[in-house]
Amino acid sequence: MSVEASIVPAGVADAGEILTVQRAAYLTEAQHYSDPFLPPLTETLDEVAAVLAGPTAVLAARVGHRLVGSVRAHLDGDTAHVGRLSVAPDQQGLGVGGRLLTAIEAACAGRAQRFTLFTGADSARNLRLYQRHGYRIVAHRPDPNGIRLAVLEKPASVSPVRTDA
Repeated sequence: MSVEASIVPAGVADAGEILTVQRAAYLTEAQHYSDPFLPPLTETLDEVAAVLAGPTAVLAARVGHRLVGSVRAHLDGDTAHVGRLSVAPDQQGLGVGGRLLTAIEAACAGRAQRFTLFTGADSARNLRLYQRHGYRIVAHRPDPNGIRLAVLEKPASVSPVRTDA
């Protein structure tokens, strides 16, 4: 029997769990790109705690007491910058990432006119998730280590495409 994750606001006390899940989730990305220095893997506990202290919105996905995912968004004018979407490896493919994405967009509703995020340009699974939720690639750029990133955007009024109906 599968238990659906609840999506809740994260607090500073969640920093350690968020960092653990984030590192586990991004490890496969680092292996894919042969880069152990992806920012989500080098972020410190103090840095995560500082983000959780605000003003960035951070949501966590929990199954019982276990944190299984998280996502962040910070507002810059009318743009919500979504980042660090992370799901524990054993929970990937179960809809947790999509639910976190939908929830962070809802948390920014009324304040954001558009959402933007980025992922590795060769991260097909990530790109499919974001495109199913209405995001479109608007540019490519390298990260500081030369990895090609896809920059995606979505107007706040775009609804995700339902694939489970």
